[in-house]
Amino acid sequence: MSGFPLRTDVLAHAIAAGQLSAAEALAQSIARIEATDDRVNAFTARTFERARREAADIDARRARGETLPPLAGVPYAVKNLFDIEGEVTLAGSKINRDDPPARTDAVLVQRMRAAGAVLVGALNMDEYAYGFTTENSHHGPTRNPHDLTRSAGGSSGGSGAAVAAAQVNLSLGSDTNGSIRVPSSLCGVWGLKPTFGRLSRRGSYPFVHSIDHLGPFADSVEGLALSYDALQYPDTQDPGCHARAVQAVLPSLTHGVAGLRIGVLGGYFEEWATAPARAAVQAVARALGARDEVLWPNAAEARAAAFIVTAGEGGSLHLNHLRQRADDAEPLSVDRFIAGALQPAAWTTRAQRFRRVYRDQVNALFKDWDVLLAPATPFAAPVLGTEWVEINGERLPCRPSVGLLTQPVSFAGCPVVAAPLWPGGEAGPLPIGVQIIAAPWREDLALRAAHVLQAAGVARLKETTL
Repeated sequence: MSGFPLRTDVLAHAIAAGQLSAAEALAQSIARIEATDDRVNAFTARTFERARREAADIDARRARGETLPPLAGVPYAVKNLFDIEGEVTLAGSKINRDDPPARTDAVLVQRMRAAGAVLVGALNMDEYAYGFTTENSHHGPTRNPHDLTRSAGGSSGGSGAAVAAAQVNLSLGSDTNGSIRVPSSLCGVWGLKPTFGRLSRRGSYPFVHSIDHLGPFADSVEGLALSYDALQYPDTQDPGCHARAVQAVLPSLTHGVAGLRIGVLGGYFEEWATAPARAAVQAVARALGARDEVLWPNAAEARAAAFIVTAGEGGSLHLNHLRQRADDAEPLSVDRFIAGALQPAAWTTRAQRFRRVYRDQVNALFKDWDVLLAPATPFAAPVLGTEWVEINGERLPCRPSVGLLTQPVSFAGCPVVAAPLWPGGEAGPLPIGVQIIAAPWREDLALRAAHVLQAAGVARLKETTL
């Protein structure tokens, strides 16, 4: 059986059925990485020898007649802030190169291995996850596989680009202010930011402890569901993991949206979206039968508070780096880290007090709505190095503005699926994602809506010309 890339669920089934070996699937993934990554620059480390051992183990288990786990033989990679045993956890930084190699895998890497997935490497990112464009001065920028002159988004840009370039079927990233949803949107792949506290963060390099989320990117909704179910683990050793049970989403994935109350976010989310982004949301709304406009409370204030918390916690975390090795830090972010370290603690305290009230206001929306829709980014992928953009007549700095529409949502902790849309039509050059937002702990509803969009062909991946 040939024709890589097969969709995640199809590939896993083919390997389990003996139609394709895990070693063959891995060889195809490695060949694709070697043929394309000198242009895309998604990878900062390649763990091919480990991957060959993991693939050989899958094939040996199948030969013995064992029932294989759900992601058996599926190639994946992780943002380089996840610990990989024997590798230095770079977190996008030159400074971290001096750290010792990780002694064990991060919990989510362990979960993926238990599910049978095969790890092929670590992926590029904005230094310490502080950015939206993966213009990394130490490792070079990750380039958008649909247009190599453009950004792949960030901070998990390598994670989005690796899936878009068909180098891997799945990847893992992190999302504090939008770092899964932004690359999903700009690269045209599926992404899932789970509920805050749903997945264990143990063994990942932190950015903003009180907002950080971890989650998957995938080539399909089935891939999101399979990986998300595999990643769930009520980790009592991680105080930031609030889940107490696994709530599998795969069994309900095809239940459709009949009976779901679906609204479209207006106000702030329309004001700060360009025409293509609004067109993407309208296409999703038509497909899901959503007609009513909904207003999200205090979105602008939430974005401001998210900036304050991000700067305060991030600056505090890296205070020693700023004192001792500021010259080795990323030029695009070091000033913001310094400003955060100097920020009055009272600002962060006030922002967190606001967050508690804000979260209650957002959660109240879900008494009347099951799913809410909004653009994931205000615009399609900007050209690398772009400093300014215009949104509906307003001239704004480009890099922070990429997260205009994601920050208010993650500050509330809601789960979000980012769906890849192509508002320019089949001939349109670039994607823009749509956020499918559900109440905390209801990832299943967002994924059900996403599956309807995929089945209808409204949201999908497109092959690149690499």
